[in-house]
Amino acid sequence: MASATASRRSEELRASLALSSRWTLTRRILAVNIFAIGLLAGSFFYLDSYRERIVDERLNLSATEAKLIADALDAAPQSVWLPLIEKMDDRAQVRLRIYAPDGTRIADSWQSGHRTYELRDPNLEPWQKRVARFLDRVIDDVVGAERPPPFAEPPVDRMQAWPEAVEAQHRREVATRLRAAPDKTPLLSTAAAFGPDKGRVLLLTSNARDITRLVRAERSILGMILGMVLIVSVLLSLFLARTIVRPLQRLALAAHRVRLGRAREVVVPRLPERRDEIGMLARAVSDMSQALRQRIDATEAFAADVAHELKNPLASLRSAVDSLDLVRDPALQAQLVEVIRDDVRRLDRLITDIAEASRLDAELSRASFEPIDLGAMLASLVAVRESRGIDGNVRVAFARPHAGSTIVLGDESRLVRVFENLIDNAISFSPPGGLVQIAATRDGEEVVCRVDDEGPGVPLKAREAIFKRFHSIRPEGEAFGRHSGLGLAIAKAIVEGHNGTIEVQDRDDAASGARFLIRLPAASVP
Repeated sequence: MASATASRRSEELRASLALSSRWTLTRRILAVNIFAIGLLAGSFFYLDSYRERIVDERLNLSATEAKLIADALDAAPQSVWLPLIEKMDDRAQVRLRIYAPDGTRIADSWQSGHRTYELRDPNLEPWQKRVARFLDRVIDDVVGAERPPPFAEPPVDRMQAWPEAVEAQHRREVATRLRAAPDKTPLLSTAAAFGPDKGRVLLLTSNARDITRLVRAERSILGMILGMVLIVSVLLSLFLARTIVRPLQRLALAAHRVRLGRAREVVVPRLPERRDEIGMLARAVSDMSQALRQRIDATEAFAADVAHELKNPLASLRSAVDSLDLVRDPALQAQLVEVIRDDVRRLDRLITDIAEASRLDAELSRASFEPIDLGAMLASLVAVRESRGIDGNVRVAFARPHAGSTIVLGDESRLVRVFENLIDNAISFSPPGGLVQIAATRDGEEVVCRVDDEGPGVPLKAREAIFKRFHSIRPEGEAFGRHSGLGLAIAKAIVEGHNGTIEVQDRDDAASGARFLIRLPAASVP
């Protein structure tokens, strides 16, 4: 028992590994998460472009502001430059410096000690700020953003220490630069040349911490939205995995166990609560496995019945052959030889019927059905039988229907075999001089054929059993072994292969006798 359980678990493990080697359906489900990742990457690029637009706008604003202040300084005497820039830097929250043509600093709005902004030391900030800066670096790495050079106050504050100031003096226009403060916030610097010969330079610097705050605020909003999208995507993936992948895995494992054939009864889940395509698939696979199991059982039973049926004539044949060497009486030897001939004929008939019964289903599944007029076919069968004579002076009467009224789709050779078996059966059970009546009529969408005899009839409890293989009820006085017991079973298999039915009843128009009724779908043939 333990070994069987271990074997089943190993089989299921191998099946699951085989199934997991291709993740087509799972990849389709995970595409929902990939969509969320795409949104996340798109938001990174959006944040980077959003920050660049703000920085560009702020640089342009700083350039305009520096140009206006330079024009104001150009119109004012040098004696009022210091109080003027101190008043302006407080309003604009910037630092203003003025450099002479030789690079010497003339004035600084912070020289009085009043600072309009502060460059913060990142080592002294709380952990939340460090986490925010880490996220900034991650986003910059993802989108490939250019990082501005770090800002540091020059040891000697001269115009030559500021490239933008040198550029402004050289080009006689406004120049801007973007640098990163120690805490990675943007630091904007703008230089504007002024004076009669544009030799003097005004330098404006500002720490635009508000840009970082705006970008981080947008990132928080996007983070919440993307978090919700990610949660929904994960839940949807789990839902799809539960409703699609798991049932399919159960069906695949059950099918794998059916293929191995080691378990006698493999329960394939039918999923009755599912009303979708997966439920239909589960029920179809379950029905298929049950039909396969029934076919296997029928094949095994048929093989056992064949072995049993072959033993009887073989035993009789062996006994006759063994006795033949011991018997010296010519009359007894002739009798044993006749027994051997009967057994050989019986074996030949039995093997022929067994071969036909075994390949019947496969041949019917491949057969190409054609329109057949049952009336003409039965008339031909009756004429052939009357021409070669009928045992016991039994008469055969056929009520021929209207031409074209009893057309069905089928395999003519197989249907001929059905009616030959039924007619042979009716003749064998009919008394001497009896009458076998055959008829075929159209009844709605069906063609109904009947074969009546005047025999003793079929007991009610045996009417199902006579269509089973190797089940035979023979007339009194008939020699044993003349029939294989497969005739009616073959007839039923052929009729059902044509989507028809066959049954036996008592005759309602005579005191005794059996009536075999065959119903076949009528063909609509012009």
